[in-house]
Amino acid sequence: MDLRFKIAGRIGRPVHEVFEAVVDPDQLSRYFTTGGAKGRLATGATVSWDFADFPGAFPVEVVEVEQDRRIVLRWEAADTAPPGEGAAGGAYSTTVTMEFEPLGEARTLVTIAEEGWRPTPEGQQASYGNCEGWTSMLCCLKAWLEHGVNLRAGFYA
Repeated sequence: MDLRFKIAGRIGRPVHEVFEAVVDPDQLSRYFTTGGAKGRLATGATVSWDFADFPGAFPVEVVEVEQDRRIVLRWEAADTAPPGEGAAGGAYSTTVTMEFEPLGEARTLVTIAEEGWRPTPEGQQASYGNCEGWTSMLCCLKAWLEHGVNLRAGFYA
């Protein structure tokens, strides 16, 4: 069993604007990391993402950033334990790849894939949770950039 997923959505904004809304911690904090993001996504950096509705900052390792095209991240898999506490068989990371494709001058296709969970029932459950989370992130990104609406506000609390 190879646990991985890929989701995609179209945002009605130019690729540079969409890319910046993800790499800029101030913008990311307005619609996704509602507890705050610390650090700009740049190759080799480790940043911190916090979610007000799921307290506790997550360290995120930035593997690669290609301006306006691609972001590759690694973070701890959350099979059964909270971040930082490991999981059955020891802590390990999954890889998230975000791709940004211009669709003309005013639209962008964003694709997010994640892979690397252990082939266990706990790994499968964690992968489903992250698929839900990244789908929510894309919806929130679209609502924020196209309409100035923060969909996460009050959604989980």
